[in-house]
Amino acid sequence: MGASFVAHKIFLPRALPPVLGVGGFLKNTICLVQDDEAWVSDFNGSLESASAVGRFQETVAALLEAARIAPEAVAHDWHPDFYGTRWAQEQDLPFLGVQHHHAHIAAIMAEHEIDAPVLGLALDGFGLGINNESWGGELLFVDTAGFTRLGHLLPMPQPGGDRAAREPWRMGAAALWAIGRGDEIAERYESFLGAERLAMMMDRGLNAPLTSSAGRLFDAACGLLDVMPLSSFEGEAPRAFESMVTAPCVAEKGWKIEGGALDMRPLLSILADKKTSVVEGANLFHGTLAAACTDLVARQAQVLDISQVALGGGCFFNKVLRAEMDRLLKKAGLTPLWPVKMETGDGALALGQAYAAAMIIQAKGKVGEHVSGRAGAHYQIA
Repeated sequence: MGASFVAHKIFLPRALPPVLGVGGFLKNTICLVQDDEAWVSDFNGSLESASAVGRFQETVAALLEAARIAPEAVAHDWHPDFYGTRWAQEQDLPFLGVQHHHAHIAAIMAEHEIDAPVLGLALDGFGLGINNESWGGELLFVDTAGFTRLGHLLPMPQPGGDRAAREPWRMGAAALWAIGRGDEIAERYESFLGAERLAMMMDRGLNAPLTSSAGRLFDAACGLLDVMPLSSFEGEAPRAFESMVTAPCVAEKGWKIEGGALDMRPLLSILADKKTSVVEGANLFHGTLAAACTDLVARQAQVLDISQVALGGGCFFNKVLRAEMDRLLKKAGLTPLWPVKMETGDGALALGQAYAAAMIIQAKGKVGEHVSGRAGAHYQIA
């Protein structure tokens, strides 16, 4: 098999059942776990074009042809509309859906050859959660049986649904609504079509699904500070926002934690003040988010007596956030685990899916029965 198909060979802590992971929708890769190795393919692209789907199919065929052992199961994302999910469920093999953020954390566990429990902090734009919720700011407990959701960012409305990911002004409006200042939306965003209707939409829950996404929290900050209120692609505004940081600092009362929910509304209230400059806002946002996430993690680490923390998801492409989290976690006496060979984003999902599924199947003892992890994690191998 040529190098174009296998980009990384990851050595695992023990031999596991052979499982094929088919990755996510964006930055798709394929992974084959066999014995104590995981073979991860190069990128196939985002599975929205015929050419990317063709590469997906070619990569799967090449991996299976080169495999020493035929896979016993196929692991896929929970999202029912992803091409990989549909493909997995059409094969003549048992299949297992692995939650998106669980896969992010499991990928890091695989790279560090860990099969013991860890805490995992996954920050990204979107992953389907339990009860079809929109997740993206998640603190998980992960072991060989599955995952438990221990904490998350306090959900906010996403007015206009997916449009909000490319129009940060909408998340700025959501932030105003969340801090009780929805009556300011129409005037503050008067140059944007439909701004006068957003408060009513969120009041009534119309086309404004709740999300715990860290990506959308970044967008909310950008929307409040007028950083690229209209973007050409998801993540463009947060990328520009990162470049404005000069010296991260912390708003000491910039967050609250209640019942596992990390509430960043106090910080958003500061950013909503028109006296806050963009640079000041960028410094406050990055420093305070890192401190708040560290607080959330450290509380659970103490309760569970766990010191290792895996950190994954697309928001950690942000070098400022990553550096601050690394520093603060170490200061708290914790051990941050970062991707080594793999990227922090969706390109690692196939590895995480295959590793998590293989551990679950091995723990269960055989394929074909219902698999339940700890509270909050339910897996069915069909």
